[in-house]
Amino acid sequence: MSREVILEKVQPSTLDTYVSVGKTSYQEHYLHLWENEDPTPYLSNSFAPQIMQRDLADPNVIHYLVKMGDSVVGIVKLIKNQALDDLSEKESLLAQKIYLLKAYAGMGIGKKVLHLIEDYARKLNKKVIWLDTMQKGGPIQFYQKNGYVIKRESELSLPGAKPSEKAMWILTKRL
Repeated sequence: MSREVILEKVQPSTLDTYVSVGKTSYQEHYLHLWENEDPTPYLSNSFAPQIMQRDLADPNVIHYLVKMGDSVVGIVKLIKNQALDDLSEKESLLAQKIYLLKAYAGMGIGKKVLHLIEDYARKLNKKVIWLDTMQKGGPIQFYQKNGYVIKRESELSLPGAKPSEKAMWILTKRL
């Protein structure tokens, strides 16, 4: 299998794959955040058909399948123009979702995906990429190792999240 990692833009014909991989990868990594390990509030807010259709019609939102060879190994959702505090929407890109299937963790794919997102942001003349990540767990160290810095605290605001798991960081990376 080819080890090349690419981002393939989601089309109506690949939307079901995006939703399936997104739900699976989320549940593989984040059930611990939810009371009774029930991520329904997040999944129904993120992957509902009407939300996905609206996103696909929005030129400011772009969804990708993360592919390695012929295999879909994860998903990415970017908001091309998204302001943050003192950063204007013109200069800022939000990486809203970066989810990889557990079977592909630890293979360097996440780092390659970050580079692909950064290259895309540079083509859009962005100065900053930003994202939210949980304060607990491994992702914070991964992002910091890849040049992201903590800007400020944030919080997971969906109902059903465990109070002890709501704390998040907003991270930024200057390009």
